[in-house]
Amino acid sequence: MKLISWNIDSINAALTSESARAVLSRNVLETLSKEEADIIAIQETKLPATGPSKKHLEELDKYFSGYRVEWLSSEPPARKGYAGTMFLIRDGIKAEVIKPSISAPDTMDQEGRLLVLELDDFYFVNVYTPNAGDGLKRLDLRQEWDKCYGDYIAELDSKKPVIACGDFNVAHREIDLANPNSNHQSAGFTDEEREGFSNILARGFVDSFRHVNGDVKDVYSWWGQRIKTSKINNSGWRIDYFLVSDRIKDRVKKSDMIDSGERQDHTPIRLEIDI
Repeated sequence: MKLISWNIDSINAALTSESARAVLSRNVLETLSKEEADIIAIQETKLPATGPSKKHLEELDKYFSGYRVEWLSSEPPARKGYAGTMFLIRDGIKAEVIKPSISAPDTMDQEGRLLVLELDDFYFVNVYTPNAGDGLKRLDLRQEWDKCYGDYIAELDSKKPVIACGDFNVAHREIDLANPNSNHQSAGFTDEEREGFSNILARGFVDSFRHVNGDVKDVYSWWGQRIKTSKINNSGWRIDYFLVSDRIKDRVKKSDMIDSGERQDHTPIRLEIDI
């Protein structure tokens, strides 16, 4: 089975804008269409509570004909057009959609951050983990989220194996970002966030990329947009992951990144697994 995960940073912008960045985003969608994945998980859709429009669905169908669309958007009292997750599921794949509430703090359960598929042999979890924010103003809430999320996927894992993917908004180890020494107080690389991710893994999961590829260096999934040369200089972070239950880790055949060309921000990641 081939699975793909990508933080798209606005479905609407990618599909309907004529900006230079939107063109680059559509190039990535074209690349993904050629992958012929079984399921694609998308984060940060930024859609309204009503979900994708008819226009959005028509545009998606140009790239992913033969896929059904499942989505979860931010809804009151959370901010409008914020966060959000989506699945593109190849026709013929039987999957029950779950939209869980995990007793997360603040409005996090209403931000469309967690969308789950139950298949015959495993759960597939799509997550857009909350960012600790500028000045780490949401760090305490982020730590609570990590605990709730860890409890939730551990509960799923007690029933059948779990594959959990998405933008986890944390570089776990120093090898997972280009400049660790200057980022220990930055959102996504604080000791608290890294420990939270370690605690999730300790519940019975492995980082599939490291399991397959070992301690390879200079391989990242995100490059900041504020610095125009971040991708050219490969000054990136690896914050997007496929986690798998320990008991299926040796079924993973490939865990890597998909080239997104000149587009900065997130690049898609790919998992191939015999399950």
